[in-house]
Amino acid sequence: MALDELRDLLNRHARPDLATPIDDVLIFKAEQPEPPKPTTYGKVLAVVAQGTKRFALGEQMYEYHEGQYLIASVALPVTAHFARASAELPGLGVGLTLHPAAVADVLLQAAPGELPELGEGVPPGLAVSTASAELLDAVVRLVRLLDRPRDITVLAPLIKREILWRLITGDQGAIVRQFGLPDSSLSHIARAIQWIRDHYAEPFRVEEVAKVASMSVSTFHRNFQAVTSMSPIQFQKRIRLQQARLQLAVVPADIAAVSRRVGYESPSQFSREYRRQFGMSPSQDSTRLRAR
Repeated sequence: MALDELRDLLNRHARPDLATPIDDVLIFKAEQPEPPKPTTYGKVLAVVAQGTKRFALGEQMYEYHEGQYLIASVALPVTAHFARASAELPGLGVGLTLHPAAVADVLLQAAPGELPELGEGVPPGLAVSTASAELLDAVVRLVRLLDRPRDITVLAPLIKREILWRLITGDQGAIVRQFGLPDSSLSHIARAIQWIRDHYAEPFRVEEVAKVASMSVSTFHRNFQAVTSMSPIQFQKRIRLQQARLQLAVVPADIAAVSRRVGYESPSQFSREYRRQFGMSPSQDSTRLRAR
């Protein structure tokens, strides 16, 4: 019943820009299967109400269906799409941006014995689980506020807090708990990820970024791979290619200039890696993107 109501709410309130009047809440709707496209999963909870969502992170493939949710604990470059969707049965999902400070505040209110174990090592940056009845109920009540706009200001923060608690005490509680602890291994890797995103066009040595994460090189490399399914250099390359694609989508294709701006010294290497990532040359992709 909760999923039925959630589908109806999402179908009625979906907008082309994905936004809603509730802060940090987005609604996704796809009326046909989409080709895989690069995007960034930030710090988010995403629940699928209808259809099948697939995404790739590095060499890892993930899939989640109606009634399942994804937790992304760091900003990661992925390739994602609704693989099963039609006008009659559109792909429907809802996303809630997660803030470490809000998670930390909930953790501070909980008694130590009520919290899940942190576990060994650093958790992955992405995880998929089946939503509990309690989590789905809270998500439905949050989206239901779109039918009662005057209630949003007072009730949305309370329901978001409940959702965080359901996540903390759910299957992926250890991930969410590390996400809210400023000195956890996951938070240290998140700082390094943000540093690479901010300096993606610059060459770097892994030793430099390990210092940002306050880790030894070997520990940093192992933990970074666990979170992102990529090495730091592979991660930087993925960010460079995504940034290049954004630029090529809005400006006439000056391939050499774009390749330099995103940090490539060799335009031919840039073209090879671009084709490998997106399935066509930069000039072909630029023409197609701007036509769309």
